[in-house]
Amino acid sequence: MFFLDVSNIFTLILLLIATVLLIFLSQELKKSYISGIALFFYLILLAVHVGQIITLSQENASYLSELIKCAIIDLVFVFITFFAYLWVDDIEAKKLGKKSVDDSLQWFWKNV
Repeated sequence: MFFLDVSNIFTLILLLIATVLLIFLSQELKKSYISGIALFFYLILLAVHVGQIITLSQENASYLSELIKCAIIDLVFVFITFFAYLWVDDIEAKKLGKKSVDDSLQWFWKNV
């Protein structure tokens, strides 16, 4: 059974570097769709890992703990990229003088 093992430390560091670079690029260019691409990638990766957990056969039951770790890491990256998307969307809206998609980030920071 093949799966992308994001719990491997080398893969995790590479994904973290790529995510930070994409967020930085989207912040510099003030384009929220760039961080949206990273968010979409991690959502797809999360769906794949959860699908593999659901369809795991008895012969591959030893992969269950690895797949659960991968799904949790995917979920963390989804949260990171979601807040990055909201942040860059707010920056982009202020640059263009428009209202952002929604004002969820302001609501979040007020309640924290």
